Amino acid sequence: MSTKSKREHEQKESIKEKNQLKYAQQHLANERTYLAWIRTVVSIIGVGFLTTSLHFTIGVRNEMIDMISIVLGLFACVLGIGIVLLATQNYVRKKREIIEETFSPSNVQVTIVSTLIIILVFMVIIYFLSIKY
Repeated sequence: MSTKSKREHEQKESIKEKNQLKYAQQHLANERTYLAWIRTVVSIIGVGFLTTSLHFTIGVRNEMIDMISIVLGLFACVLGIGIVLLATQNYVRKKREIIEETFSPSNVQVTIVSTLIIILVFMVIIYFLSIKY
């Protein structure tokens, strides 16, 4: 490698490092957002687990209500896995966009997650309306 190309390569690497330091705050915000999504997942799975375990603990026995409770718990787990995958994909994409100094909002992912959480809430409402003490 010639001296000139070596110097150019070092300058590019130096600029890249300076940009990373310049955007450290954005990278840290990206990580905080990812961790917030993970906390959301833990809460969603907790709701599913709590509803299912509470149902079988209180002793209400009805095949339809039992099935709703089981589907609710499984849906919460599947939703949690889906949100982890979307959050991870979004984190990696935002990291790349910070480095490249570009930005695009996450409209599709937010819409998908919001819709699925609304479905989960409706499932919980249906469950509570269907149990008779």
